[in-house]
Amino acid sequence: MKLSLVIPCYNEEANIQPMLDACVTALEGHLSSYELIFVNDGSRDGTWKTLKELCKQAPCPMKAINFSRNFGKDAAIYAGLQQAAGEYVTVIDGDLQQPPETVLEMVALLDAQPHLDCVAAYQESRKETRFIAFCKKRFYRLMDKACAIEFHEGASDFRTFRRGMVEAILSLREYDRFSKGIFSWVGFNTAYIPYTARPRHAGDTSWSFFKLVRYAIKGIVSFTTFPLKLATVIGAITALLSLLYMVFVVVQKLAFGIAVPGYPTIIVLILLIGGIQMLMLGLLGEYIARVFIQGKHRPLYITKETLCNDDDALD
Repeated sequence: MKLSLVIPCYNEEANIQPMLDACVTALEGHLSSYELIFVNDGSRDGTWKTLKELCKQAPCPMKAINFSRNFGKDAAIYAGLQQAAGEYVTVIDGDLQQPPETVLEMVALLDAQPHLDCVAAYQESRKETRFIAFCKKRFYRLMDKACAIEFHEGASDFRTFRRGMVEAILSLREYDRFSKGIFSWVGFNTAYIPYTARPRHAGDTSWSFFKLVRYAIKGIVSFTTFPLKLATVIGAITALLSLLYMVFVVVQKLAFGIAVPGYPTIIVLILLIGGIQMLMLGLLGEYIARVFIQGKHRPLYITKETLCNDDDALD
């Protein structure tokens, strides 16, 4: 098998058929062999019903995996990589915003340059608000400085891997996965190419601003201990400022006889220091929670049903 396309799906009922058609149109006649792997991540619409119908009549090898509930895109990517049999494996969204034609560029680049292990696509220009674009840009810069790994600004999960890199990614069985970080952490030689995102074919995105914030927090906590170090620094600075203020108050009272403000000053200091302590405890709690969840050793996902139209491709 030359290429496997892993396609995570969440409430993509209206996009499944067009996505299948677009992939076949783009790849047929250009690759010796390929397969499509759709992973239904606990969709609430008719995504799985549509996948079951298409699996019977797909013009190419196709697998369909149905989760028992929504486990998240990162778990869906992992499940798809596990089932992929191709020499090359591509992760691509199922809403047609990422053009399947770009996959051919990735494959051609890997064929032409044997030293490359991965080709990742990034958007040259994003169709989003300035505020969202600003937040994403700052996030990638923060991750790049805080982590010991490189984060390419704007790079998405839209990537094509060689088999060796896929095996390395699968060897990391951490529960709280942040795929972008994992792709960078395993190393390997990666090239970045631009692509132009298309309008979403149907439906609305499930990524709200608050979900993006949660995802960013997960990435930071998963790949750097910088917040814990920051907590130590803030604690030390707060203690030093408190000590200096204490000296100032004592000198003010003994040397100049100036009455020291009482109630308001005490309340402000208590609220300030208490707020900083709660913030630091919250950061610490984020790390402890992940240790707690990882310690349960639960599976990354649970498969309810798996279909395949090629008996030789899957059990």
